Amino acid sequence: MNLNIALLPGDGVGPEVLAQAVKCLQAVEETFNHNFVFKEASIGAIAIDKKGASLPESTLNLCKEADAVLLGAIGHPKYDTNPNSPIRPEQGLLKLRKELGLFANIRPVIAHSALVDKSPLKKEVVSGTDFVIYRELTGGIYFGEKKLNEEGTVASDLCEYSEEEISRVAHLAFKAAKNRRGKLTLVDKANVLESSRLWRKVVAKIGESYPDVVLDYLFVDNAAMQIILKPTQFDVILTENMFGDIISDEGSVIGGSIGLLASASIGEESALFEPIHGSYPQAMGLDIANPIASILSVAMLLEHFGLIDESLAVRNAVDKSLKKEIVTPDLKHDSQYGTNQVGDFIAHNIVDIEDDFSVNDENIHLGKSTII
Repeated sequence: MNLNIALLPGDGVGPEVLAQAVKCLQAVEETFNHNFVFKEASIGAIAIDKKGASLPESTLNLCKEADAVLLGAIGHPKYDTNPNSPIRPEQGLLKLRKELGLFANIRPVIAHSALVDKSPLKKEVVSGTDFVIYRELTGGIYFGEKKLNEEGTVASDLCEYSEEEISRVAHLAFKAAKNRRGKLTLVDKANVLESSRLWRKVVAKIGESYPDVVLDYLFVDNAAMQIILKPTQFDVILTENMFGDIISDEGSVIGGSIGLLASASIGEESALFEPIHGSYPQAMGLDIANPIASILSVAMLLEHFGLIDESLAVRNAVDKSLKKEIVTPDLKHDSQYGTNQVGDFIAHNIVDIEDDFSVNDENIHLGKSTII
């Protein structure tokens, strides 16, 4: 398969983790005889500094022409601490989602068996967790009308949804549930919000077309609690933009590190793949950022294009790194492996997919691995 992939390294550790994702895509190329063409562009704080816009027109055009977009991370403290900044890095990502029509964000939450002891939650609580969040991505309060009075003392943000916006992401979520364990949970605040009541009405109607899927409902405050108390009860979660943003970050603690969670943002014609962690500027240049979420975003990209064996090869290589504890310090505090070494190990095990490999444990303690 030939794919044109736009690379948006972004800010902070974004370029570092994205470089590991590209290594893995190149390993897939070599192993499975594909051709991936990469073109890079700027977005976020670095784009503001260089071009005066968080999403330059050249970047947007590149993304529109690409088959898929692979993003690193965006954000910088100098903008986070200045609420009066007229341009912010996050505006570039929001605009990109809107321009590409990326209406559905898909975030898997999995407790890897090799890492259940790393979770801040009890092992018996998180073991077996495997659910996916479908978050509506281009509507709601993030994109609604925003007002601030002349004195700067009263502000408002409009949360607005149409039936069409709800139904298109709901169908994707129901289809996913049908192919998984057959359960979909709508998370809303229908006891208070009119927009949530519309969500319930539309989703309930669509649910009639999916008789094999059990549909239930949770208010977002209860859902936030249930994700921590009993995450294994969930299969597919469907929710609106802001609620999805919050609970998917909450779900990241289940696996032991936010550096493990990948995501896909899907539209009718475009798709973007990214780790859900931020730019982590404190770790920039230190070779300690966890690249696994970015690499798992590659697995989601491959699966999106029907390359199932290739996606599985990436996931299996990631599993090997976790089982052998070839991981960054966020997963093993005394680990001597850095971002690049973890990326190299995973990429190597994609190329050697058929190998029954072993690792020299003596060299592991030296921060090096020997593949036999």
